[in-house]
Amino acid sequence: MSGLPKVSIVGRPSVGKSTLFNRLVGRRQAIVADTPGVTRDVAEAVVSDVKDYLLRDTGGLASGDQWETPIHRQVERALADSELVLFLVDGRVSTTAADYEVAELLRRASKPVLLLATKIDDPRHAYYLGELWGLGFGEPIPISALHDQGIDELRQKITGLLPEGEGLDPAQPIKLAIMGRPNVG
Repeated sequence: MSGLPKVSIVGRPSVGKSTLFNRLVGRRQAIVADTPGVTRDVAEAVVSDVKDYLLRDTGGLASGDQWETPIHRQVERALADSELVLFLVDGRVSTTAADYEVAELLRRASKPVLLLATKIDDPRHAYYLGELWGLGFGEPIPISALHDQGIDELRQKITGLLPEGEGLDPAQPIKLAIMGRPNVG
């Protein structure tokens, strides 16, 4: 997996990072909850698309809780070797101070960034999209990971921006474990 390009999902708490991670991975791997701060460690999974890549789900930045510093360090480590960053903001609400803090961190990281306005599953939810230009990452891409809206366009943008990686080695043996109750076949 080391030869795969790396894409990190970054944003403040409760903007839909884990929901997008699960949507792009194609299975429920990251825990999704209505409670902010559930994701504290970086989760990783390979996404097989036009170009395979390693996708990372990170904890929410600028949380203001006891986990803020350790999460910040983990995100910085993830950003250090990422080829692309998906910067998520809740597109249904006005831009917050935490969104601007995350934007500043991403500017310092000097990585290509796609700005994603999440939770836009109805045109009426797009009221605040114009504000997002002020974050300095160009036109926001409206998506709803929960309802699979805008995800095909996002996939195209991701694969278009990624460098060619080494990919998975087909000669590498696959490790497989079969588990179950005794005597069930």
